[in-house]
Amino acid sequence: MRKFITALATLIAMAAPVMAQEALATLGTGSQPLLIRSTTDFAIIRPALERFVDMNPDLTITYEQWNSNPLYAKSKAGCAGTDTPADVVFSSAVQQMVDLVNAACAYRYRSDLTASLPPSRRWRDELWGLTEEPAVMIYNRDLIDPADVPRDRFALLDLMRREPEMLRGKIATYDIEKSGLGYLFAYSDSLEATTFGALLEGFARTDAVATCCSAEIINGVADGTYALAYNVLGSYVANGVHSTVGLILPEDYTLFLSRGFMIPKRAQNPQAATRLLDFLLSPEGQAQIKQAGLTFPQDAGDTGLIPSARRFITLSPALLVPLDAQKLDRFAEFWSSNFVSPPSLQ
Repeated sequence: MRKFITALATLIAMAAPVMAQEALATLGTGSQPLLIRSTTDFAIIRPALERFVDMNPDLTITYEQWNSNPLYAKSKAGCAGTDTPADVVFSSAVQQMVDLVNAACAYRYRSDLTASLPPSRRWRDELWGLTEEPAVMIYNRDLIDPADVPRDRFALLDLMRREPEMLRGKIATYDIEKSGLGYLFAYSDSLEATTFGALLEGFARTDAVATCCSAEIINGVADGTYALAYNVLGSYVANGVHSTVGLILPEDYTLFLSRGFMIPKRAQNPQAATRLLDFLLSPEGQAQIKQAGLTFPQDAGDTGLIPSARRFITLSPALLVPLDAQKLDRFAEFWSSNFVSPPSLQ
């Protein structure tokens, strides 16, 4: 297995020059530029940004969509003054966002709206969680019989034991060496799940695949490349158009994260960034976020998930622990040895 180098920052800094953003878009025609770098698919966040531009015609928004690791590297370079900083960084890999704040890379701001967030969704008036998104399992409705759909991790373990050949090469999850979000979910599982070790054994037994990103995993489940995927960000599934894809919020526990919004300390237009932040936290902005699928229903009657099964990933210094170089190296080797590469890379 390809070894992690001993420091995550070094790894992603080396990779960054050859990784371009995944998408680029412009909204508005105002005289003031606002540069947003984000892991969020532009199609999902676009309606909220269009409404914001309508309300702020003096702005022109440039939106760059990135994978989490190169976005982290570019944000660190912007903080150090070796790259152009964004005005807004918006990422699902919140452990990386906490690290940027801890490294004094963030602009401090406080308003009535930011102060109204629960403590779990704000840190030091420099990082704010705007969404509530679950880590889910998804499955292909044509490949998994309704009676076999695993509603929790214990049922998934049972399915992998009973049907190892049917599932061989047909289970996917994030490659934690490429996805900061995938690493966060996997590490959080290791702290939470009594089933963690058994799950890794099951993934190894069925030749489960570790691959790069949400869209690739979801499309792979939709077209039958994979029968099932584990720890996928549920907001992207809820916004999908794939009728063949079913969604499961694991009933033993479901991880929830709040996507982090940060204004870099070297931002060229921090005032416009604070206007965007307050809009997204306003009732209208939160309605836009909910309509985009970035906030999941909280009613157990809608989700089948009882309140005690919800596990929220808190924005706090505790998220720095997974970024410890030695811990990262050991965990990545342990995790990755149980997976194979996608078929196209084998």
